[in-house]
Amino acid sequence: MAVEQILNRLDIPFHTVQMGFVELKNELSEQQTQEFEKELSAIGFEVLQDRKQRILEDIKLALQELVNKESEQSLKTSAFLAERLNLEYNYISSLFSELQGEPLEQYLIKLKVEKVKEYLQYDLALSEIAEKLHYSSTAHLSSQFKKMTGLTPSAYKKQIRN
Repeated sequence: MAVEQILNRLDIPFHTVQMGFVELKNELSEQQTQEFEKELSAIGFEVLQDRKQRILEDIKLALQELVNKESEQSLKTSAFLAERLNLEYNYISSLFSELQGEPLEQYLIKLKVEKVKEYLQYDLALSEIAEKLHYSSTAHLSSQFKKMTGLTPSAYKKQIRN
């Protein structure tokens, strides 16, 4: 109701206003956008302009959760994201690549490598780390780690000790 009142007060035509979403009839001018954002800010709201950017942020959060989750992973990454975001995985993957400038899988590998670095600081065995991060083998983990960092996990571990 508060958002509808602001839109009416600013004489901005709209189709619908739902929780977290406004569908406008026309694109806003720069001045209208500034006034609208100012009014929303005054009541504690902010404008997320692009739906695709919101989805990108949701994808990143879901991937972070997936990497940080130490429980048994019953779904593949594609199924997890599709279920979590209620979108087709092909759309999720192509949107991510378009907006992030890198494939989703590459981003996920980077997140996992950062988690491996964290675990190595706690002196966890590589086999335990591989299991926690759902790698098929320690060799696969080591290979990805070396590709991303230029170091083997054991060389990285020695480096952080020094």
